[in-house]
Amino acid sequence: MMLRNVLTLTLNDLAIAFKNKTIFLIVFIPLFVFFSLKLVDISATDVKKINLGLLSQETLSPIILHTIKTAQTLFSVIPVSNEAEGKRLLQDKKLDGMLVRSKTDQASVVLVVLKKESLQTLSIVESFAALQKAVEGKSGQWIADVMPLQEGGIQKQTLPTWILMVVLLVGFIIMPAQVAEEKEKKLLLALLQTPMREIEWLSAKLLSGMILIVAAVLSLHLLGKFQPGDLLSYVAFIVAGSFCFSSYGIFLGFLCRNQASARTLGVMFYLPHLLPSALSDFSQKLTAIAPFLPSYQLYEPIKAILLSDGRIANLSLELLYLLIVGLVTFCFSYFLMKKRWLM
Repeated sequence: MMLRNVLTLTLNDLAIAFKNKTIFLIVFIPLFVFFSLKLVDISATDVKKINLGLLSQETLSPIILHTIKTAQTLFSVIPVSNEAEGKRLLQDKKLDGMLVRSKTDQASVVLVVLKKESLQTLSIVESFAALQKAVEGKSGQWIADVMPLQEGGIQKQTLPTWILMVVLLVGFIIMPAQVAEEKEKKLLLALLQTPMREIEWLSAKLLSGMILIVAAVLSLHLLGKFQPGDLLSYVAFIVAGSFCFSSYGIFLGFLCRNQASARTLGVMFYLPHLLPSALSDFSQKLTAIAPFLPSYQLYEPIKAILLSDGRIANLSLELLYLLIVGLVTFCFSYFLMKKRWLM
């Protein structure tokens, strides 16, 4: 008897999971992670050439220049007209590193990379050390120094990812569940019987989401004692991002009848917005896909402002993108609310 009751209740819980679409996460999450990792450039068994930029007007040590040009299985040499172009290609991940002549030692070079604390930089340095040992029979200092474009320790380097995580957490997990809860419990319908108008409820819900996001980001900075570069640009993108994803979350909440469906749908939007943007530093394929997502339009400017002295004047298109997505999803939410969608 006890076993039958347990089995009946278990089957009932599974049926509810199917009804609320929670069971879809069991299939969706592994599949999404699998395909995302497939987009990361290489597997452990592949050999990937290192793309090295060489300044056209730069005169490097003949032995270094000859060695890297003949080591075609390790390096792919890409000519660069000037240092500014090389840095832009590094930012776009079309170069893994750029070589410039050392001012202190004519027989050495300075390696310019995007991040100093990265596996790619370590791979370049180790490859140079191995080549020097093979050519000269000794370990030396062909690379006199490593100059990163993005300054800061590992804590600051990962800060943009943490900021993106908390923004998306509020936008895709908290906000849809709150909206769906008020619909499920008929609280929203009850409020609409009062003189309160739809635009007032939407504005209040949007403002609450923005406050949650700003408070979470502020907490990250206070706990880590991080100082943003251009404060005005940084605040503008945090506000625009909180507006965009709070509005986005409200819209997702209106698409669901209950909290369970909202949480499932939220996760199904959360991961595709988080992983491609956060992993874009490790893959040119993801770098090509991620810009279509609003999360990337927040992540890249935040990273540029925090790590590369970015300014809002150079990031106006990204800011406009976030505002447009926020306005469009807000209008859709208003339309669904007027239609009393799934209420």
